[in-house]
Amino acid sequence: MTGKTHIVGGLSACLFVDTVIVSQASPLFYFAGVAGALLPDICHRKSKMGRKVPLLSTIISLVFGHRTFTHSILFIGIILLLVHLLLPNAMMIRDGLFIGLISHLLLDAATARGIQMFYPLKLKVRLPLYTKTGSVIEHVFFFFLCLSMVYMLIELANN
Repeated sequence: MTGKTHIVGGLSACLFVDTVIVSQASPLFYFAGVAGALLPDICHRKSKMGRKVPLLSTIISLVFGHRTFTHSILFIGIILLLVHLLLPNAMMIRDGLFIGLISHLLLDAATARGIQMFYPLKLKVRLPLYTKTGSVIEHVFFFFLCLSMVYMLIELANN
């Protein structure tokens, strides 16, 4: 999926959790959700995250390749452990990152290439319904994610 779809996917997932479970999450929760939604693509030098930290992106890309380590449960665990160790009382950041990371993996699992969710195992995971990155189907999905965000924002405003 493209960066904009990951951003909207992360925000939608955070809004869903805020609407259904949390109620009145802080802006930091949403910021962390967007960061988490973009972070796995640090392995791609031309991604939004890769362009922000090109040296780190290049190293990760050379060592692991694209959609392997950074698109895995192992990566999510390491990121959450680091946040817990560095910011032990930052639950909103941790939770937002987690939701954003999960949304990224689910969205990329809905592409033709799939992801190596269980890295270091070479097993590719792909959802039964998938599309090509940047396709018309992705744009339609992006539109529906935007609509769902508007609906959830209205729900939050009414509560």
